[in-house]
Amino acid sequence: MEQVNHGTLAAARKVIAVHINYPSRAAQRGRTPEQPSYFLKPSSSLAVTDLAVERPAGCELLAFEGEIALVIGTPARRVSIADAWSHVAWVTASNDLGVYDLRYADKGSNLRSKGGDGFTPVGPGLIPADAVNSAALRIRTWHNGVVVQDDTTADLLFPFARLVADLSQLLTLEAGDIILTGTPAGASVAVPGDTLEVEVTQIDGGLTTGRLVTKVTDGTVPPADFGAQPKINDAQREEAYGSKEAAGLAVIESVLTPELKARLESVSTATLSSQLRKRGLNNVSIDGLQATRPDRRVVGLARTLRYVPNREDLFKQHGGGFNAQKRAIDSVNEGDILVMEARGEEGTGTIGDILALRAQVRGAAAIITDGGVRDFAAVSAMDMPTYYANPHPAVLGRRHIPWDTDVTIACGGTTVQPGDIIVADADGILVIPPAIAEELADDCIQQEKEEVFIFDMVKQGHSVDGLYPMNATWRAAYNQSMEEASRG
Repeated sequence: MEQVNHGTLAAARKVIAVHINYPSRAAQRGRTPEQPSYFLKPSSSLAVTDLAVERPAGCELLAFEGEIALVIGTPARRVSIADAWSHVAWVTASNDLGVYDLRYADKGSNLRSKGGDGFTPVGPGLIPADAVNSAALRIRTWHNGVVVQDDTTADLLFPFARLVADLSQLLTLEAGDIILTGTPAGASVAVPGDTLEVEVTQIDGGLTTGRLVTKVTDGTVPPADFGAQPKINDAQREEAYGSKEAAGLAVIESVLTPELKARLESVSTATLSSQLRKRGLNNVSIDGLQATRPDRRVVGLARTLRYVPNREDLFKQHGGGFNAQKRAIDSVNEGDILVMEARGEEGTGTIGDILALRAQVRGAAAIITDGGVRDFAAVSAMDMPTYYANPHPAVLGRRHIPWDTDVTIACGGTTVQPGDIIVADADGILVIPPAIAEELADDCIQQEKEEVFIFDMVKQGHSVDGLYPMNATWRAAYNQSMEEASRG
């Protein structure tokens, strides 16, 4: 097996990279492209293995992306998919490095963010393309010795031969050109002192490129003041690291402990409503909905999904692929309640049987929507309750676009924020601010104990005058009965 050397790099007139190609990465990014899209990296960004890469001075987010690189062997111009693979000479490992701090500067070209010297290390070994099945390769990336990316080419969105054929339709792929074929989920951020390793092998463990090793160093020369300066925000941090948690950003923290959940489950929404009103909270009920399981009482943490009115041009961008609706369903956790803002629009479905089943499988406690439900018979037969405005057979794109998730929404006449506590039973649905949930549960339990006493007294024939609510005489009788009960 040959090794990558400076001659290999010198032959590369073009380095072409694919934006999204692995389903795992598409799910992480929340979008699945219908066609491949590309950007160019300068050939000066190429580097042979075991070299250091410098994080530019003043930059925070040097991101790594382990990738499989294809080296073109013979020129390809307007080739077919069937013929495309024969124009690939070698397969090797690569790391598509870039600084998110400069992404804003070039409006999508990625020139400065991904074009720096040494930002495309490749190697160390070259696997002959004609010796492998392009759909049976494995790629792994190690970050300081820990595997963070591990995927195969078995289910790529765009198989390698399609990429070669597609690119060849408008430009000539020349011998030595390199195609970076996309990165799987798990790409993240490296800091000075870190070591990155990427390896490509056959799935069956046969041929291998060996490990491509890159060490990260810290730049010492500040950027010139006449060019774009590093700029970053939390949205870029989240995207670079792959999640808010990984980026160390604030995430929804729940006060809903198992003990608090059990206490809230033990009291009715009628009691909760009265205690909320005592605290001046009168508009905390989600109104006008029906339940598929009115016999159930559910308590859970709110996760939110917002629909906006359909506009055909926007639906093309936001309605397909792994859209906000699917992301919301696929991110609910055990015990969560997904609350949807559908503006009270009853003229289309906001959830159907397949996505409702996915939510149930993921452990969702309930789904709440102030819009319609499709596949109503199947949804209503599920163990997980769904609260809805009405059944409706129409598909999503008739009235709605799924827009964003885990934001403040309006549902059934009230405001719901991610992290609010939802309690629902046959009497209705309440939204409880997490900050008061503990004291609210205590007061509700106390209120229901008192109401049991009052109910018993009324059953024995006593008048409600002075008993409901209790005056001082009845309060003393109640306290005495509690003391006697505690003594057994």
